[in-house]
Amino acid sequence: MARDLFHEKVKKALQADGWEVTDDPLTFKIGKVQVQIDLGAERLIAAERGTEKIAVEIKTFGSLSFITALYEAVGKYIIYRNVLKLIQPDRKLYLAIPESIFHRFFEETVVQKTMQEEQFQLVIYNQTTQTIEQWIN
Repeated sequence: MARDLFHEKVKKALQADGWEVTDDPLTFKIGKVQVQIDLGAERLIAAERGTEKIAVEIKTFGSLSFITALYEAVGKYIIYRNVLKLIQPDRKLYLAIPESIFHRFFEETVVQKTMQEEQFQLVIYNQTTQTIEQWIN
């Protein structure tokens, strides 16, 4: 599986934000289908609540067409979310996107509507500083 261009930067950003990366990649087999989500991570949230678990699919949107890259990201996100509901329902799925792409395309009405309708959870990262800029639930 080819890694996304900013895979290591997102991993470092998550770690700097207090997450322990537990899986790189997070791999499942469901029936005859093998699924690999870029990262699995967890962190202690409070003694009485235990740990919070997430899965992160990383996208740079570096292809020639934003809409083609969005199409692929939306499809993967929906499939991965459904797999997690079956196998690890306590793990939240996030789509990690660069801050520059978020401000350039994700503020467009049609993209916002898609993200809302499909109930996407996003993590916006800065690829230069390797930091998490925003969590959108």
